[in-house]
Amino acid sequence: MDSPMYILTQIGFGLITVVFIYLFLAELKKGLAKSTIEISKQDKIFNRSLLGILLWTVFISAWSMTGMMGNFSIFPFNVLPVIAIPLITILVIIFSKTFGEIIIHVLPQNIIRLQTFRILVEVLLWALFIKNLVPIQMTFEGLNFDVLSGISAMLIAYLVSKQSISKRTILIWNILCLGLLVNIVVIAILSMPSPLRYFMNEPSNTIVTQFPISLLPGLLVPLAYTLHFFSMRQQALIK
Repeated sequence: MDSPMYILTQIGFGLITVVFIYLFLAELKKGLAKSTIEISKQDKIFNRSLLGILLWTVFISAWSMTGMMGNFSIFPFNVLPVIAIPLITILVIIFSKTFGEIIIHVLPQNIIRLQTFRILVEVLLWALFIKNLVPIQMTFEGLNFDVLSGISAMLIAYLVSKQSISKRTILIWNILCLGLLVNIVVIAILSMPSPLRYFMNEPSNTIVTQFPISLLPGLLVPLAYTLHFFSMRQQALIK
C-alpha cells in the first residue's frame, strides 16, 4: 500500500482536513467578532471549540493507529464512537442560544461554499478505488453521488451571495445533500467486514479505519453534516 498514489491520498486527506477545519474555525471567529457576545466569552468559546476539535483529532488518530477502529471483532463498538460522539455534540450545540447569536453573523454563502471539500474527497476515494483499496460502490463510479453536493455547493453559494435564491430552496438543497451523505455513510458501513455486510465484493471497506484515511469518517463526514445543520439553523433564524 506504500505506492506513490496511496501516499498522495494519505497526504490529501490530511491536507483537506487541516485546510477546511481551519476555514471553518475562521468563519466561527468572524461570527463571534460580529456578535454582541463580550470579548472574554468570545475567546472562551473559540478556544473551547479549537480544543475540542484538537482533542477529537487526537482521539480519532489514536483510535485508528492502535487498531481499535479496525477491530471488527468488537463491531459496532469500533466505529460507533466515531459516528455517535460528534453527531450528538453538534446536535446539542446548534440548539443552544449562544450558537444562534453567533451563526446569524456568518455569511450564509461562506457556510455553503465550504462544502466544496467534498469534491476533493470523492477524487481521493476514486484514487483509492483505482489502487483496489476501496470497493467501487463507495465511489462516483458506483453508488456514491456525494460529489454532487460539492459541485452544487458552488452554485448555491453564488446564488445566495446574489440573494437570488429562496430560504426554502436552500433548505431543500441542504436536506438533499444530507441524504447523499447518509447514502455513502450507509454504503460504507454495509461494505465493512461485519455482520451487517451487504456488499460482498472486494476489497471490504477497512481502509477508512486506518490513519490518516480515518480522518474521513472522523472529521470530514462530521464537518459535512455540521455545515448543513449550521446552514439550516441559520436560515431558520434569518427573518
